[in-house]
Amino acid sequence: MSKKTLNTNLHKARQAKNDEFYTQLTDIEKELSHYKKHFKGKVVLCNCDDPKVSNFFHYFSNKFGELGLKKLITTCYKNQNADLFSENDSEKAVYLEYAGEKQGGKVPTPERIGLKHLQGDGDFRSKESIELLKQSDIVVTNPPFSLFREYVAQLVKYGKQFVIIGDQNATTYKEIFTLIRDNKIWLGMDNYGTKWFGVKDHYDIATKSRVKIENGQKFFSSGRIVWLTNLDTAKRHQDLILYKKYSRKEYPKYDNYDAINVDKYAEIPCDYDGAMGVPITFLDKYNPDQFKIISANDIRTNDNTPFKEHGLIKDNDGTINGKPTYVRIVIKRKRATCKSRSKK
Repeated sequence: MSKKTLNTNLHKARQAKNDEFYTQLTDIEKELSHYKKHFKGKVVLCNCDDPKVSNFFHYFSNKFGELGLKKLITTCYKNQNADLFSENDSEKAVYLEYAGEKQGGKVPTPERIGLKHLQGDGDFRSKESIELLKQSDIVVTNPPFSLFREYVAQLVKYGKQFVIIGDQNATTYKEIFTLIRDNKIWLGMDNYGTKWFGVKDHYDIATKSRVKIENGQKFFSSGRIVWLTNLDTAKRHQDLILYKKYSRKEYPKYDNYDAINVDKYAEIPCDYDGAMGVPITFLDKYNPDQFKIISANDIRTNDNTPFKEHGLIKDNDGTINGKPTYVRIVIKRKRATCKSRSKK
């Protein structure tokens, strides 16, 4: 089964605005364990999460003291019912503010903490939600896929730090890729490994190997989910070890761009100083001290090659000997030391 087929449902979800993907606690814990130092004394906002059922709320409320949080705020969209997947049929929504109080040594339930009613529907773009955003320091959530561009733009506009979940393809949106290229956002820690998301019972999943039922809950898996953040990590400063040497035969040039094609990021030649087109999975290994992302527009060799706002090698212009390639990011090497490949 092709990758395209396996991920059709995610694309359909964006088109249909069926954005409710329930993030598992194990995935949240695995990612957020790398950012503990960033949370001390901070107000965390989960603005796409019903506090009654959200695992983001469960994570931060239970880790409140350990992380040294100042406050936790969670909001939901058009829901006042304790239902994992509401039909969003309420015109109003609820939110919660938690400052770490305990009852009997335990984190109280959202109802005990005190759910508050919003005047509107809880949409992250609403005036009420923006006021809560202004109060926060770090935003952590799984935002709606269909509104991902707008969601990230809002975080950038208000200067917020964040750790959020997105589809790999979102990194190629011109609005998102520009931020990545300019080192304003980058990929988090746990990317591309298979993750399971709870979905509504009627959510259509054609690929049966990507679906499972546990305790009556339907789950869908994807290997193309990434975390995006603007919080610094140790991973972001680790060099990608390079061992391959450049050869004209193995690394052909594009027809319309002065760059060589590299099919796998692990095969980036360590001794080539020119422009290179690499897969988007390279972003998981991107160290801005080792490489620089450049715009494909700057290396066009044919005046008829159209200007691309995103600056990627993409669509029918990214050909080699007339044959199209996949989407490529254009990079140049800043520094690298050729390493010998270890032998076992």
